[in-house]
Amino acid sequence: MKIIIAGAGEVGTLLTKMLSQQNHEIVVIDPSVDRLQYISNHYDVTTLHGDSDSLELLREAGIKKTDLLVAVNPNHQLNIISGILGKKLGARKTIARIDNDEYLYPKNKQYFLELGIDSLIYPEKLAANEVINLLSQTGTTEMVDFSGGLLSLYVIKLDENAPIINHTLEEALRNSKNFNYRAVAIHRSGHTIIPRGSDVFHVGDLVHVITNKEGIPTLMEFSGKKKVELKNLMIIGGSRIGRRVAKKLQSQFTIKMIEYDKDRCYQLSEELHNTLIINADGRNMDLLIEEEIQRMDALIAVTGHSETNILACLAAKQFGVKKTIAEIENIDYIDLAENIDVDTIINKKLIAASHIYSFTLGDEIRSVKCLTGTDADVLEFVAKPGSKITRAPIRDLDFPSGAIIGGVIRGDQVFIAKGDTQVLDHDIVVVFSLPIVVQKVEKFFQ
Repeated sequence: MKIIIAGAGEVGTLLTKMLSQQNHEIVVIDPSVDRLQYISNHYDVTTLHGDSDSLELLREAGIKKTDLLVAVNPNHQLNIISGILGKKLGARKTIARIDNDEYLYPKNKQYFLELGIDSLIYPEKLAANEVINLLSQTGTTEMVDFSGGLLSLYVIKLDENAPIINHTLEEALRNSKNFNYRAVAIHRSGHTIIPRGSDVFHVGDLVHVITNKEGIPTLMEFSGKKKVELKNLMIIGGSRIGRRVAKKLQSQFTIKMIEYDKDRCYQLSEELHNTLIINADGRNMDLLIEEEIQRMDALIAVTGHSETNILACLAAKQFGVKKTIAEIENIDYIDLAENIDVDTIINKKLIAASHIYSFTLGDEIRSVKCLTGTDADVLEFVAKPGSKITRAPIRDLDFPSGAIIGGVIRGDQVFIAKGDTQVLDHDIVVVFSLPIVVQKVEKFFQ
């Protein structure tokens, strides 16, 4: 596939990293020489210096033969213009990053389709939806549902109280009454392991588990986690993410929002009628105590500063807050935050890149999620009739070693994958894969 990435900021660089591992022909356009130099030094792609709304530059990039133009510049007007021009000049599909929620209203999206933009990406909205979803499952650091929740991926951080610590994967399964979950990856010390039966669970491991609804209680028991009922939430930061989360949840929870900027507080108070808005510095410990942080069930830190968000979550844990979520803008901080006492990390740029990445995959892939802090993807495939995946039980397929099948969905039936599991035509198959082998995995379903 020929892909043009317009914008070499963090989202554009993440996309370049993901896609350059999969033999796509990639051109990156950006007005910053330094950003282009970084990309040239790290990835085997073509770079062009300039703005992506330049007709001459788009032609030089080969727009006429481009399968996908992704415009992810910081300026969303530039992205919209780039998408419109790209489509007019011959790009098969165009995606534009925006920062205006109004554009996503159903009555307005048609305007952009008519202009030539196939999809709009609003990172803050995607991140807010992720936070809301995570609050529904308090024992996990990340969660992905497949086929309406028939199967789910749970990411659980193991502490010293987890009964499976120092036990192998094989022992954990042997002690399970029902085979209704499967560990598909372990993230440890910055590395992702596709586990085998002899792998041992350690304190601090981030374990990725595929399970059905019946397996959730067993999974929580073995990992030592408990579902916590949430009533009182504190949000640090009246950002777009914080505002969206409060607006969605203020009718269900008691919410306090702390925002440093006074003018923004006035705006928030006009919009969020059932949320208490407090004009203060969320780093002030005396203020947090005064606002009864010790009574909070969850703290969501979504200021524009990663350090503030991490510190706020650590402080909350000291006061016994059960669930903490931190927005980490600096991707280099993700591993650090996962190794200290922050329950859940979100990164809106990684979420946006994950969403865009799905447009580059074959039509046998229903969905893909790039996981926070892990160089791995979880994908939902459809087994095409006669495809290689349907020709033998899983144990006899010679499946790529950097990938593992977690579960199979057949109509309303759900199967946790075992060695003797046989995939049939049209089954939906959930696969955990390292990026380097995704294309090999795709071939099993084509």
